Amino acid sequence: MYIPPYYENKDIDQIRQFLRENSFGILVNVVDNKPWGTHIPLELEQDLNGADVLVGHIAKANPQWRYFSDNAEVLCIFNGPHAYVSSSWYKEEEVPTWNYIAVHVYGTLKVLSEEETMACMFRLVDKYEAGSKNPINLKNMSPKTLRQVKGVVGFQIQITDIQATYKLSQTRQADHAKIISELKERNDPGSQAIADHMNQ
Repeated sequence: MYIPPYYENKDIDQIRQFLRENSFGILVNVVDNKPWGTHIPLELEQDLNGADVLVGHIAKANPQWRYFSDNAEVLCIFNGPHAYVSSSWYKEEEVPTWNYIAVHVYGTLKVLSEEETMACMFRLVDKYEAGSKNPINLKNMSPKTLRQVKGVVGFQIQITDIQATYKLSQTRQADHAKIISELKERNDPGSQAIADHMNQ
């Protein structure tokens, strides 16, 4: 991804936190000579050696998995908040722009066994049920229901490169206070979140 140097984020701890909070991403590989993307949860975990990996699964009905091969390189795209920035907020004339946070993760993919896939699903459900009023637990589900795991393909992605863009008006320091103030006056979550990130 193209990243001007002043928007590049290399703070790996901050990026890890972003990936944990924005784990619904897009898995991209090549299917029949065309780019193919699937929108799925891609969870940041660590392998047995302590290295960062992404873990996920897709339906076997999705032809994308038929083009998975061990050590095939894939791209995972994660989007954070974004907001339109009006140049009417600047002290000097300039074109308007868009502030946003996005992370691209490259890696090599390995297909998981059915047992490994099931273990990943247990962790996924436990993570997202933690805040539920009446959390479910896969341990309490019948073997018949859990057989649905046979309809998915689990995978692990060994991360080889991370590219992170945090475009937060870094080149307009003199206008920061005004941009933040104007964004805060908007009701949409993207504007509010971008203002918070700019404040940090």
